[in-house]
Amino acid sequence: IIDGDETLSRQHQLLCSIDGIGERTSIKMILETNAFRDFKDPRKFCCHAGVAPFSYTSGSSIRSKRKVSKRADKSIKALLHMAALSAIKTKGDLGQYYARKVAKGKNKMTVLNAIRAKLVLRMFAVIKNDRLFIQNYTNPLSIS
Repeated sequence: IIDGDETLSRQHQLLCSIDGIGERTSIKMILETNAFRDFKDPRKFCCHAGVAPFSYTSGSSIRSKRKVSKRADKSIKALLHMAALSAIKTKGDLGQYYARKVAKGKNKMTVLNAIRAKLVLRMFAVIKNDRLFIQNYTNPLSIS
């Protein structure tokens, strides 16, 4: 079905250009977002996927540290987790980010959750810009 539709095929190609995102993850993202028509904001999708942390507060008291919601789509979260694990094993910037944060003493699962969110942001960016993911992209406007 995806190969037969030009838009879906292009979105699949764009998503697979991101490190860590494979065929299953890209297909699930296309299906879950209705070809990126139902979700326009990547942060809202992070909430839907259970990647965005929430703090539990009441007035001026803080009851606990920030945690992800239990009411998430577990199938998306599992695919994003596997994509994050795949991305940190590559020699790219996400692997370096993971190593740097863990070396600073951050919790490994907290860093993996941040990488999941980064992957979602990258997926929405490549679809919005209709451009393949470029690892070391430099903005031509910022070069002086």
